[in-house]
Amino acid sequence: MSQTKEDYEDVAIDESLDDLPTDDELAEAVENLEARGFDVVVVDSGDEALDAVVDLLPAGVSVMHGHSTTLEEIGFTDYLAAGDHDWEDLHAQVFAVEDEGERAAARRRAQTADYFLGSVNAIARTGELVAADASGSRIGAYPFAAANLVLVSGANKIVPDLDAAFDRLEDVAYPLEDARAQDAYGVGSAIAKQLVYRRELEAGRTTLVLVREALGY
Repeated sequence: MSQTKEDYEDVAIDESLDDLPTDDELAEAVENLEARGFDVVVVDSGDEALDAVVDLLPAGVSVMHGHSTTLEEIGFTDYLAAGDHDWEDLHAQVFAVEDEGERAAARRRAQTADYFLGSVNAIARTGELVAADASGSRIGAYPFAAANLVLVSGANKIVPDLDAAFDRLEDVAYPLEDARAQDAYGVGSAIAKQLVYRRELEAGRTTLVLVREALGY
């Protein structure tokens, strides 16, 4: 079962960096993201986000995803696992490998999926995306390895600028992910590997599905 923010109400975060934006602020973010080469699809709900993601994935492609509370919340991870689709599910293949070393190698190979799905921890209204991970397995495919990247994010991750995006990573995403990691793995998380995605130079490679809801960390 996925762990949402509601499961960690006792975790202290900076609530001011987790508010939904105004319509004007969201429109500014979309305009600047698109100017930086990202395709943006804005939807009103998690259900619409799932429909949008499914529509973005052609039949026959290989699909992999990093851990993402947002993907769990919109129902994508369950949809993929159910198998009612025409994609090659690399995630299932990786976690069917029993040997730990072989599974790690398979996870690295899966970074080159036709479509890699995930989320980000912050979106600057100036058009940059910020994401971090402890191991790098969640964000390793983002810059280059995957042929296509589909990111899904709640609009609550929109903040004024890049400095505020770093603050959100430290003061919202990290405390919540650390608590989740303690529950899931028995050890805390860390902002060990951080990506600032300033621009996409390959037209059509990276799509951000932006949901007018509070989702994820």
